[in-house]
Amino acid sequence: MIHIVMEKSKPDHPEINIIVPLFNEEVIFDTLIERLTKLMQNFEPSIEVILVDDGSDDNTAKKMKQLALNDPRFHAIMLSRNFGQQLAFQAGLQAVNANEAVLLIDGDLQDPPELIKQFYTHLKEGFDVVYAVRRSRKSAVILKFSYWLFYRIMRKFSYIDIPLDSSNFSLMSRRVVDHINSMPEESRYLSGLRTWVGFKQKSVPFDREERKSGTSKYGWGKLISLALTGIFNFSKYPIRFTMSLGVLAFTTSLIYFGITLYKKIFIGDVPIGFTALLFTIIAFGGLQLIAIGVIGEYVLRIFFQVKNRPLFIVKESIRNGKINQ
Repeated sequence: MIHIVMEKSKPDHPEINIIVPLFNEEVIFDTLIERLTKLMQNFEPSIEVILVDDGSDDNTAKKMKQLALNDPRFHAIMLSRNFGQQLAFQAGLQAVNANEAVLLIDGDLQDPPELIKQFYTHLKEGFDVVYAVRRSRKSAVILKFSYWLFYRIMRKFSYIDIPLDSSNFSLMSRRVVDHINSMPEESRYLSGLRTWVGFKQKSVPFDREERKSGTSKYGWGKLISLALTGIFNFSKYPIRFTMSLGVLAFTTSLIYFGITLYKKIFIGDVPIGFTALLFTIIAFGGLQLIAIGVIGEYVLRIFFQVKNRPLFIVKESIRNGKINQ
């Protein structure tokens, strides 16, 4: 049961927005709201929390609606279906009305919202982006290794300096948010966009907590999809690596052809064998498929971008206790 404490009314324009995307988080919802409400009571800058329901099929949206109708410090946005976490964050970003800054945070409480106090101190020191960097992560070994590997691949091959072990958990100034909102790309990787914008940025190390309750909704499929989005959106390496493979294969073929021609003309010995021929066909066929696949990833992103569809559709929103459909 949610206990709503009306300590203060929400001002027309808060100083800070906190954006929390939610997908089937009914089990943890009450704990999340209690932590956020306590934070608002003990933090001087005024806060409005923007809760974004990403097409949940449990009672998450119902709880959000009840809360937003009774407490004007909470703004509820219900999307028409599941669009994915990155676009749920974007829905919140496009609804911000804060004068000063915006905090992005996951709804599973693995990222402690109370860290905003330290973030805000650095924001006042002149930093436009303050992002959290995980010192440790309480999860399965294979998952921790996968994250570790991904961030280092991104760091090595990206054309921007994306910080290691960082995530969406960050506090951004309003001008950074405005620049991100002006970017039209359909496949969004917010950590990359945040870095690309530039300005003064600072990291804050922290230990990621265990999920308080419920289960993670971010499976391997979504993780791989997000990783591919990051790599293809912020790295020239895939297409250049494929071109390098092609050059290497062509050079190898020329060398092999030269050796074979030399043996035929000067030695009279021409290598024969079905196995070698079959290996060559399979190898070059595989290289061609890899090249087509890499090009296809870029073409697919162009295809979705030129459709110019909206990034998401809002089914219903509640702000200041009023329902908008």
